[in-house]
Amino acid sequence: MHIVPTDTIAGQIFWLLILAIPIATISRTVVFEEIFREPREWCQEKSRTCRSLLARKFFYLFTCEYCFSHYVTIFFLILTRYKLLIDDWRGYVLAFFALVLVANSYLNLYSRLRVDIQQAKVETKRVEKEVNDSAGK
Repeated sequence: MHIVPTDTIAGQIFWLLILAIPIATISRTVVFEEIFREPREWCQEKSRTCRSLLARKFFYLFTCEYCFSHYVTIFFLILTRYKLLIDDWRGYVLAFFALVLVANSYLNLYSRLRVDIQQAKVETKRVEKEVNDSAGK
């Protein structure tokens, strides 16, 4: 099995683009998908009602895909030890912000794609209705 090395700029960019995919996917799934609805609703309630500012902010992070993506990124940096450009702690800092940027770019692209698909479905239904109405006359 051949793994792309991270000792070249091309390898680092490859890993940046690939690692951002699971970060975006996990963030989107936890914050929006039905499977996590109950815990998310509980966290939303806690983010509004907890007395402590720290507790409110902690629970809020499970309701915001941008915020949550930061924590998922930290997990993936620990898991993979991915560094960007510099081979010490500064490489982790650069990788952190770059991964968050790319993951959230993927999330924005996905959201835009979903809007376009929804618009196409609405337009298709409108045209089908017009065709059926004119065929019925």
